[in-house]
Amino acid sequence: MLLDTASLYFRAFYGVPDSIRGPDGTPVNALRGLLDFISRLHDTYSPSHLACCWDNDWRPQWRVDLLPSYKAHRVAKSGDAVVSEMASSANTAAEGVPEGLAAQVPLILAVLDSLGIAVVGKDGYEADDVIGTLASTAPMPVDVVTGDRDLFQVVDDKRQVRVLYIARGVGKHEVVDDAWVQAKYGIPAAAYVDYATMRGDASDGLPGVSGIGDKTAATLLSSYHNMEGILAAASGPKPKISGSVAAKLGAAIDYLAVAPTVVAVARDLDLGIAFDDLVCPTAPAKPEVFAELTELLGLGGSAERILASLAKDP
Repeated sequence: MLLDTASLYFRAFYGVPDSIRGPDGTPVNALRGLLDFISRLHDTYSPSHLACCWDNDWRPQWRVDLLPSYKAHRVAKSGDAVVSEMASSANTAAEGVPEGLAAQVPLILAVLDSLGIAVVGKDGYEADDVIGTLASTAPMPVDVVTGDRDLFQVVDDKRQVRVLYIARGVGKHEVVDDAWVQAKYGIPAAAYVDYATMRGDASDGLPGVSGIGDKTAATLLSSYHNMEGILAAASGPKPKISGSVAAKLGAAIDYLAVAPTVVAVARDLDLGIAFDDLVCPTAPAKPEVFAELTELLGLGGSAERILASLAKDP
């Protein structure tokens, strides 16, 4: 089980009342919510291996170099200066992270470390890239937990890779496989990168191809399979694609040359770990530290639930 950790702790922060605080008044709603999410997912799926995938860089420069609009609207600005705060020891740049959440990120890392739940990141890359690499190389079935539809690209029935999509909540998550993607978008999961490229995604600063929406993108991919096939069909002396659609693609040719690389997750990163490092713990790796953090932060029932969940036989 690969967790898109930020997706979960953001959801916890906004879903759990900020009145949930430690004895000294420290906000712990995101931390407690994340622990409860992990407990619930672990209870339901009993993964043998578990990794909290981490955004060491939520907006990698190499993606920005290719497409300057990538996540540009998420960068907090103060006058003309870009404010790029670091969440303490988290080694992850904040994307407009509320103060109450930024303060919890180091606490989340400390608690995960005390439990022995692996946190996996790669400098210069997003959690999506870590997930893409682990999902593509795992010698076992994989469940990816995320609220980010861009990760539908890793769905692969043959390799038994699914997405547990939490857009409607962890308790109401949807199990996404190839059939789900086909039914939802009219394309195979393997075509999702090209689909997202053409359709665009305002939340990631992807403009898409002007005039080409979901239906046209799906129709093009159904007929020509991938971006290379679409562009080939739109060019040449006797194009197979209508003039108006071909003109729209032609007007966006510079964007289409780089956007698929921006959208596609990395699949071959050297993460410096082995899958044996991701074995799910059955008890805290550092029990005294976990007990101290539980008391210091007032983790209460959340600590009890995660311990009980991890201790269950798979």
